[in-house]
Amino acid sequence: MSANGPIGRANGLLLVAAGLSFFAGLGATPLIDLDEGAFTAATVEMFVRGDFLSTYLNGEPRYDKPILTYWLQALFAWLFGFNEFALRLPSAFAGLTWTVLAYRFARRLYDVETAVAAALITATTLGTSLITRLAIADALLDTCIAAAVFSQYLWLRSGRSRDLYLAWAAMGLGFLVKGPVAVALPLAALFLHCASQSRWRDFMTYVTRWRAVLLFLAIALPWYVAVTWVKGPEFIESFFFRHNVGRFSGSMGRYHASGLFYYLPVALLATLPYTALFAPLAARLRSLWQDDFARYALILFTLVFVLFSLSANKLPHYLLYGVSALLVLFARHLRAARSTWLLLPPLLLFIGLLFIPEALDAARQGANPYYQTMLVDLDLHFGLAYRVSLICAALAVVVFMIERKLAMSTKLLVTGLMTAYGLSFVFLPALGNVLQQPIKEAGLIGRDINAPLVMHGINTPSFGVYAGKVVQRRLPQAGEVALTQTDRLAELPPHQLLFRSKNIALIMITP
Repeated sequence: MSANGPIGRANGLLLVAAGLSFFAGLGATPLIDLDEGAFTAATVEMFVRGDFLSTYLNGEPRYDKPILTYWLQALFAWLFGFNEFALRLPSAFAGLTWTVLAYRFARRLYDVETAVAAALITATTLGTSLITRLAIADALLDTCIAAAVFSQYLWLRSGRSRDLYLAWAAMGLGFLVKGPVAVALPLAALFLHCASQSRWRDFMTYVTRWRAVLLFLAIALPWYVAVTWVKGPEFIESFFFRHNVGRFSGSMGRYHASGLFYYLPVALLATLPYTALFAPLAARLRSLWQDDFARYALILFTLVFVLFSLSANKLPHYLLYGVSALLVLFARHLRAARSTWLLLPPLLLFIGLLFIPEALDAARQGANPYYQTMLVDLDLHFGLAYRVSLICAALAVVVFMIERKLAMSTKLLVTGLMTAYGLSFVFLPALGNVLQQPIKEAGLIGRDINAPLVMHGINTPSFGVYAGKVVQRRLPQAGEVALTQTDRLAELPPHQLLFRSKNIALIMITP
């Protein structure tokens, strides 16, 4: 396919639209607790405390993540203010970078058509679309891992030193984003790939190229040394042993999910609307194993799938650490896509999202009192505009299933764009406003109050972001303003009600 013909220009327009999708609607959804709220509240506290070396949350040290995400959030907040758009910009730029990396990688291996498809799939897959719109560390980590696994494979293929240095630099940045996982996964994938072909010498050359390792250390170590020097061994114990080893083993005493097969449905959902492409890959698994890049992509994905399936601590987005090469493999096989049934998963996605309000309403009946109250206004946010948007998307997919002139690859990629923009402008704003709007309103009120702020009986750190203050979690004292749940008001000292919405109350404790 010519890159200069009508189809090439159309793909170019799709690629521009995919790139812009990372920034579309970034400010339309309130910060979602706990993760977004915790990251961004810690960034606020850096400014309040004047401490940009270490992070605090609710006035207490926060040692579970390294510093780079907070620094980038701080930079954009300094440039554009403390708002949702600015705080999510690091993730959006990470998504754009990941897309460019996928394009450049596929272009070196294959042709322009495959490169454009790889970029579009990377930008519009449901998992990547979601993670790159959240103000947390994982979009940055996914991008660093993608840069590392792409570069080290290119080095293995061509022996170009620049690729080796890029891979180690990417792992260094990833180590500053989330720690050892940014190094362990790329190296493990490379080791297994080399082992499958008895290329031991190549692997040993890769890990012993001392200038590249020094580059990694120069990027990754200075902050760790500095924060350990200031905070002492407590940082090492908390970060490396509690929040890394402990999360995998379950010794932290908390679990985000359980079940050995947890990531099976996650894989099917995260790769929407391209999920059906698993079928032709599975049908050709034996021949794919004989293909060098396909083997590498399958090893990386399987490694992450198995490793985190065995982990005591599971979150859906962990699987995205292993999809960067798999999405390029999807792109390589997209040209051969013909079956109308490849469009069935996105059709089911749009139909499923159409009935999300009913599902949430049914779940509300058995939820705890907090969520029973927070979900009372579903009809307000999941209203006519929400319904019409999803009906139109579903009808568009039905038209694609009937129409016979457009290539199936184009239909899938356009459906991917509909998914990305629907996530940004339809689903996330509706869900975010249902769950978070009262917290945001209370925080904006707290911003103008000249009194200490605390949280009691609730943990919604985004409150501190909107208030622009350090908010401690404890029993409030006289003269302090507290965010709490309405069903906890009776257990508090005499107070004045400042704000109430759903199950959220902002009160001032009277002397």
